Amino acid sequence: MAQYIERYQRRRLISSYFSVVLSIALVLFLLGILGLLVLNTKKLGDHFKEKITLSVFLKDTAKPVEIDQLQKSLALAEYTKSAQYVSKEDAAEQYSEDIGENFQEFLGYNPLKNSVDVNLKADFVSPELVAEIATTLEAKAYVEEVSYDKPLISLLNDNVKRLGFWILIASAVFTLIAVLLINSSIRLSIYAKRFIIKTMQMVGATKKFIRKPFIATNVKLGFFGALLALLALGVVVYYVNDAFPELALFQDAIALAMLLLGILILGLLIAFLSTYFATQRFLNLRTDDLYY
Repeated sequence: MAQYIERYQRRRLISSYFSVVLSIALVLFLLGILGLLVLNTKKLGDHFKEKITLSVFLKDTAKPVEIDQLQKSLALAEYTKSAQYVSKEDAAEQYSEDIGENFQEFLGYNPLKNSVDVNLKADFVSPELVAEIATTLEAKAYVEEVSYDKPLISLLNDNVKRLGFWILIASAVFTLIAVLLINSSIRLSIYAKRFIIKTMQMVGATKKFIRKPFIATNVKLGFFGALLALLALGVVVYYVNDAFPELALFQDAIALAMLLLGILILGLLIAFLSTYFATQRFLNLRTDDLYY
C-alpha cells in the first residue's frame, strides 16, 4: 500500500513538473516568434522596397556612349542596389509575352523606349528621396522620362511603419501574458505544497531555507522549458530561412543570438521571481488561511 501511494505521489509530482515545463516552453516559444517578427520587420519591409523599379526611359537620340555612361553612373550611385539596361527590342519581346500577342504587327512599329531599370536600396525608397532622384535623372538631356509607382511607395512606407508599431504593441502584451501564465503555473505547483511549507516553518526552518529548494527546482524547470522553446524556435528559423532565403535570417547572427539568450534569461528570471513571491506568500499566511 505504501509503495502504491509513493508511486502515485511520484507520478503526480512528475506530472506537475511536466505541466510547468510545457507551459513555460509554449509561452516562451510564442514570445520568441514575436521577437523574430520584431527583428525582421525592417528586413521584410526592405525586401519589398528593393523590389520597386525606377525606370529611366531614354530618348531615341541618346548615343551608345551616353547610355553606357548612365548605366555605369547609376550602378555606382549610393542609392542603387542594381541597374540593368533594357533595349526597346527586349522590352517589346517581354511585353508581347505578357499580353500574349505581338503588338508590333498590329501597330507596325515599336513604340517602346530604351531604358535603364534601377532597383533602389531600401533606405532611399521614400516619396521624397525617390522624387529627388527622379528629378536629377530627368535633368539629363538624353533622358525622356523617369517612371515609378508613386502610390505604391507611399503605401509601402506607411504599412511598414504601421506593422512595426503593432508588432511592438503585440510583443509587449505577449510579454505580460507570458509573465502571468508562467507565474500562474508555478504558483499552482507551489500551492499544492503549501502545507509542507507551513510545516517546515512551524518546526523552526527559516524562510530562506524553505525557499531555497523551491527556487532551485523551479529555476531548473524554467531552464528546461526555455531550452525546449529554443529548440522549437531553432527549427522554425531553419525552415523559414530555407523557404525564404532572401530574408537571410542567419545573416544577423548577433541579433539572433541575443534574442535566444534573452528568451533563456527571461525563462529563468520569471521562474525565480514567481517562485520567490509565491513561497513568500504562503510563508506569510496564517495556518487557518491555508485552507482557502
